[in-house]
Amino acid sequence: MKSILLREIKSFFGSPIGYLVIAIFLLMNGLFLWVFEGDFNIPNSGFADLSPFFTLAPWILIFLIPAVTMRSFSDEKKQGTIELLFTKPLSIWQIVNGKFFGAFLLIIIAIIPTILYVFVISSLGNPEGNLDFGSTLGSYFGLLFLIGAYTSIGIFTSTLSENQIVAFIISVFLCFLFYFGFDGISRFAGDFEQSISSIGMDYHFKSMSRGVLDTRDIIYFLSVTVLFLSFTAFKLKSLKS
Repeated sequence: MKSILLREIKSFFGSPIGYLVIAIFLLMNGLFLWVFEGDFNIPNSGFADLSPFFTLAPWILIFLIPAVTMRSFSDEKKQGTIELLFTKPLSIWQIVNGKFFGAFLLIIIAIIPTILYVFVISSLGNPEGNLDFGSTLGSYFGLLFLIGAYTSIGIFTSTLSENQIVAFIISVFLCFLFYFGFDGISRFAGDFEQSISSIGMDYHFKSMSRGVLDTRDIIYFLSVTVLFLSFTAFKLKSLKS
């Protein structure tokens, strides 16, 4: 697994992809949070609060993570190197986990600089330090689990087609469905609104953003991540045979 992970990281930073992902994520967040007028602008909100970032980040990542993962297996299939990958002394799960953690670490590297926002907003608070660190820490944990779930979906969809664009579109659709789709559907579900809404990632992400790390939310994200990684392993096994 380690060899696959290192190969993925090297491929990301051996080309403009890794740098573009980090730059685009930070630029988009920076513009919406600090420059553009609107609901996400922190200085204009009058509150020392990072909630605009945690509202905006999942939507940016819905497009950014599929752009990172779309090449994971679709490129291997297109170039015919997936057969070579199967000949290595690695299990299917080691290959899947190597690809997954390679993409996951790249997104984490893009998230790390945003910790600077915490210190900036804390210093701007009145009085200084007037920031809810509990909810901020919970939101960061929630974002990590959300990234894991998005990445697993992207890794899975990359096994479905040799065309990276097709893999990207399917991944964006599934990430959108799991993040917002069930919440939208629940509004028409009457008595089942709460049950259907709880299937979506947005429900559990918002729960963690309150600063309370409920085991139900953690189990939910881990279940979604493991589920799609299992789908990936099953698909690779069928390709191998």
